[in-house]
Amino acid sequence: MKMKTKKIFYFVITAFIITAGGCSDNSGNKTNSSDQNNIKEKNNTTQNKSIPESGEKKEISKSDSRLEWTAEKVTGKHNGTVDITGGELFIDKNKITGGNFNIDFSTIKVLDIEDSESNAKLTNHLKSDDFFSVEKYPLGNFDITGLKNVSGNKYEITGNMTIKGIKKQITFPAEIEITDGKISAKADFNIDRTLWDIKFRSGKFFENLGDKLISDEFNIKLNINTL
Repeated sequence: MKMKTKKIFYFVITAFIITAGGCSDNSGNKTNSSDQNNIKEKNNTTQNKSIPESGEKKEISKSDSRLEWTAEKVTGKHNGTVDITGGELFIDKNKITGGNFNIDFSTIKVLDIEDSESNAKLTNHLKSDDFFSVEKYPLGNFDITGLKNVSGNKYEITGNMTIKGIKKQITFPAEIEITDGKISAKADFNIDRTLWDIKFRSGKFFENLGDKLISDEFNIKLNINTL
């Protein structure tokens, strides 16, 4: 019985050593599920981030910068402005390296309607929850995440546009001039308003609108200048 007990003891010890050795090898050569999750989360956090802001900071001129908008509908169109209320661009070796600017939607103006009562009616409607929900979300923002020089002063700018608290990545063409350390940037592009939960009279969400339909896309013209 003593010999049999000793054999069983040695068998258990040997099995334990083999098993422990196998676990040690696996942990050294494979990534466990927890590590894989951490890698995925890390990769996700690198998306849509601002590019590193290097170089000299240039403040955006509030008085010399503007955003113009145009919205179309079946029976016509309206246009106006929204104030750019600050921001900065970064320049290094005469090249833009990053930047951002703020948009104050409480300053929405309608320029094509001369009658004061009709103008105020549309302006207030644009500030309502049908459109920009200005009381809840007065400020918007654009934050550059990438710049690509296409040729000469022509660039392709990618960044996060935040409207109504919703952040969406967009890419648009722009022309950038740098003269005596001052930056001037111009852009003309369309965006789909429904991406920012602006669905009023959108053909994507409502049927049989007829001549009350409003285009999902509206045009933005940017003119940004630094001090």
